Amino acid sequence: MTVMLADGHSMPRLGLGTWPMNDQEAHQAVTNALTLGYRLIDTAASYGNERGVGAAVAETPVAREDLFVTTKLRGSHHGYDAALRGFEASRARLGLDYVDLYLIHWPLPGRGLYTETWRALVHLREQGLVRSIGVSNFTPEHIERVVADTGVWPVVNQIELHPGFPQSGLRAWGADHDIVTESWSPLGAGSKLLNEPVVTEVAAAHGRTPAQVVLRWHLQLGAVPIPKSADPGRTRQNLEVFDFSLSPQDMARLDDLSTGGRIGGDPETYVEL
Repeated sequence: MTVMLADGHSMPRLGLGTWPMNDQEAHQAVTNALTLGYRLIDTAASYGNERGVGAAVAETPVAREDLFVTTKLRGSHHGYDAALRGFEASRARLGLDYVDLYLIHWPLPGRGLYTETWRALVHLREQGLVRSIGVSNFTPEHIERVVADTGVWPVVNQIELHPGFPQSGLRAWGADHDIVTESWSPLGAGSKLLNEPVVTEVAAAHGRTPAQVVLRWHLQLGAVPIPKSADPGRTRQNLEVFDFSLSPQDMARLDDLSTGGRIGGDPETYVEL
């Protein structure tokens, strides 16, 4: 199952997240995920596990063109030249000729460099070193600024998204501008969301796990969830969400779990090194 991006490339509808794995853990988790059928793998320079991800990609019998590898530029490499260097460092650690999707990890508006950083990503795409370019944790204002500066729209915005923080306004704005929303921390923090009575009741009604129900909620919203799991059983279960559907009533019940509270940082104030 894939979604078509605005630049013409296709992206799997669900992937494996790798934060906060180290290289060894990522190597094992990605190897297992690729064996199970995952094709979208998400990492970042700041995760410190690109070498482990790259090793798993190098060893898999799955053809490179069938894989979709995403990584992200860390805050210390904002700026045009710095972003080019940051990308080359990530590409070397991954051991890849090209990256399928490259994202600016955080806008860091206090530094005021994300527009020239975006110009570097446009250049990388033009050079064929990156297939698709996007952003992470950007607001509409941030995106409009990079578009005003370059005329180029991101095709993906990876954001914190789960029933406790559904970001309906940002998702709708992205859809109106042909930006696919990708969900980080799609299962919330820890086990709190998965133990919510509404989630467990909907899961029981469908004969599914709470995690499967929440991931199905993401898919029916049109988002691309990237759950992290190093457990082979849960990794398999997380992929088994394409053969059932939630009713409108189920979706509404999960929507009602919104608290408006973030797990991670606020894009306006977060500082990433």
